[in-house]
Amino acid sequence: MLTALPTSNYPLTLSRSRWLRYVVFFYLYIMQGVPAGFSLTALANYLTAEGVSPSTIGSFAAVVGLPWAFQFIWGPLIDRYQNSSMGRRKPWVISAQCLAFLASLGLLFVRNPTTNVSTLAWFFFGHSIFAAVQDASVDAMAISVIPEAERGRVNAFMRAGFLIGTGVGAAVFSQLLHTYGFFNAALFQSLCLLAFTVLTFFIRERPGERLLPSFKRQSVESPSTQIARQGTTPDHSFRWLFSELFKGLFARRSVLLFGSVVAAYVSISLFMRAYNYHLIQKLGWADTSVSILTGTYGMLVATGVALMGGYIADRISPRRLLVIVLAIVAVYLLSFNIMSATWIQREVAQTGLVALYFMDPGISVAAMPVLMAICRKGVEGSQFTTYMAFVNLSDIVGSFIAGHALTYVSAPTIGLFAGGLAAVATVTIFFTVRHYTLRDTKSI
Repeated sequence: MLTALPTSNYPLTLSRSRWLRYVVFFYLYIMQGVPAGFSLTALANYLTAEGVSPSTIGSFAAVVGLPWAFQFIWGPLIDRYQNSSMGRRKPWVISAQCLAFLASLGLLFVRNPTTNVSTLAWFFFGHSIFAAVQDASVDAMAISVIPEAERGRVNAFMRAGFLIGTGVGAAVFSQLLHTYGFFNAALFQSLCLLAFTVLTFFIRERPGERLLPSFKRQSVESPSTQIARQGTTPDHSFRWLFSELFKGLFARRSVLLFGSVVAAYVSISLFMRAYNYHLIQKLGWADTSVSILTGTYGMLVATGVALMGGYIADRISPRRLLVIVLAIVAVYLLSFNIMSATWIQREVAQTGLVALYFMDPGISVAAMPVLMAICRKGVEGSQFTTYMAFVNLSDIVGSFIAGHALTYVSAPTIGLFAGGLAAVATVTIFFTVRHYTLRDTKSI
């Protein structure tokens, strides 16, 4: 019989099991990826095929993603209020998951997404608010419980989970939209979120924590639990938190490294949105073909790259891998758009679309450990959440700009601009990493 009381030998405890950490952070990111694939790929492609203008779809994507750009609001709150009998971060994770599920149910009130794009966008906006809180609290939990030696591999599992969730959201929900309608697709998404929430309920961060909250002022804890809590849940003021956060964010190394990472993500988003539009509207592809290819071969490539990249990052260092990956992204974007005349050949176009899904996981598995490593102690959750907020903002910015730019210029032109942006990011990262590596070596 399951008890809500703390026990020292509870098997589903993150701090005690490496494989549990892999599994839990993997499915938590699947949970984030499914709505993203549904809204920003399956629905966006569906609306494109139905003749909705690219500027409207770009605005739709921007509204859906906007709450993710303000994740930094939640970081200080999560770092400030973390003393709970359920764990440091778990109460935030569970609460956000429950609210995201309830917000997802609001989509059931939209009967025709094609004629109610604005309403649809704002319902997804509501869901994204709580999903962003969940993401921020999961990232804070990850920094708290993942040992530094595992960060490359666990980040790979996290990104692979998100990409698989995105692939399922793109491929499966594209078919659900056409076969069973929007209502049933939205209902299935809500049920998926509910299932993951129930699963999370049974996970503990550390030994001795409770499954249910305790409303007593003095909770009953074992001596080992009290010792474990000492030094892990500091009670800092908001003034101290924001002071340390700004020091971390505006350090020169942070600005250079993270600015380059954001530029790389913007370049990917710019071309991906433009290329999907080009395939559907200019080359006559069915929206289901684009979504299914994205959610099958694209997802498989992305997952393989994420898992392999995590292993390589732990072997050769994430900083070195980041330079290599950004260089490959820049070369790919420039060369593929220079040969845009060959896109009319379906094999070339398919290869190009699948290859696009190498970029995001390749950058992520290298960049996330680098960004985790430069987070200041005491505000790790806030600082990393702020980084992730701007990563998400980069996708919004890319989608929005591409949607409006397609009115005036072609997809290959947007792609060449994206390639140039990625090249600048590569050079900046290279010299920043080289400078600080040499400086750290001399200081030893």
